[in-house]
Amino acid sequence: MGKISILLIVLGIFCMGLVATGWSQPIKIGAVINLTGPASTWGQYHAKGHRDYINYVNDVKGGIAGRKIDLEIVDHAYKVPEGVKFVKKFCEEKKDTIATWDAGTGIQIKPIIQEYKIPTINYSTFQGILKPPIDYMYLPFGSYILDSYAVLEYIRSIHKGKDAPKVGLLTYNNVYGRSIHDPSKEYAPKNNINIVTIEEFPPATVDLTTEMLRLKDKGAEYVFMQILPAAVITALKAADKVGYNVPFFGTWTATDPDFFKLGQGLIKDRVFMQFCGVLPQDKTPGIEILQKLWAKYKTVDKFETSYWEGVVIAMIQERAIHRASGLYKTINAETINKAMETFNNEDFGGLVPYVTYTKDNHEGSFKGRIVQIHEDASYSPMTNFYVPGKEKVQVLRTPKM
Repeated sequence: MGKISILLIVLGIFCMGLVATGWSQPIKIGAVINLTGPASTWGQYHAKGHRDYINYVNDVKGGIAGRKIDLEIVDHAYKVPEGVKFVKKFCEEKKDTIATWDAGTGIQIKPIIQEYKIPTINYSTFQGILKPPIDYMYLPFGSYILDSYAVLEYIRSIHKGKDAPKVGLLTYNNVYGRSIHDPSKEYAPKNNINIVTIEEFPPATVDLTTEMLRLKDKGAEYVFMQILPAAVITALKAADKVGYNVPFFGTWTATDPDFFKLGQGLIKDRVFMQFCGVLPQDKTPGIEILQKLWAKYKTVDKFETSYWEGVVIAMIQERAIHRASGLYKTINAETINKAMETFNNEDFGGLVPYVTYTKDNHEGSFKGRIVQIHEDASYSPMTNFYVPGKEKVQVLRTPKM
């Protein structure tokens, strides 16, 4: 028997073994997440949610189309150059889809992603990520424009008196902080809202007494913030120090697990945020999925917004991979991207508003609600879900100040 015949027999036996064991080429997902840098508590819980749901797909659902998902999570420590380096590595390794974490990395990697044509979804919902060209770049749900419109719409709905509500913005002096400036300034005058001041400060600031005094002196009746959770606590301390008693509103990134440890006795009944996700009291299929993950993998034991987002992004990736398999009979970066652009009011069990992607719009959704943040790490809805400017706000509760 010749060498070629022997080789063919060996290969045949090997291939039969692969079929018998159900093994096939895995679907490859790469995720660049901040696990050790500033604000890394967010990233750690994002990674937990992302990994738990992918494990659930593999362990309980048997993967997708008979193939397991290989999720590789790397730590870029909130350093944009590191994030860019890892994304390029993932592209060269021909990942089928990628997740990135922060606004800076999301913007910097766009040319790379668009060169390699790998669909990439970003944990940050900074609207600048979707500045044209948007090819292959996605957000999981509405950007900070949604947060800005939704918060101001709610303030307008609850405000009493003939005069326009006076709103002060409190933000970092960086891209993240300023992400609410233009949307707020654009929305306010059209909706009888008065932005009386914008107070910016560097992220390293440890005392916000001066900023609180300025907001108070300008007569701001409501404060809208775009700052990290630790800085929200700093703001609340300063407000108490100067006797400034008003509602504080944040975007959906206003809390993390550490926020509630630091906020005991400070959060009180005055902190609110836009949140377009499920809450435990909603009792939807989406919250049931979260509960199954908590019980099975025990990486968390209660609702947490960062963990929630990790699951949301993993579910969107799973749906896109399934759709690629069904529509195109092939799973790769190009078919996954084409599948994502067929999303039309995709239902994720109430975990997040219906998701729609088209060739010209990769934002996902533009519907949110206002919730109150409590010191016991729970949240209460203050409104229904609504599209700001298009749907009437149903006010369920108003702040008690």
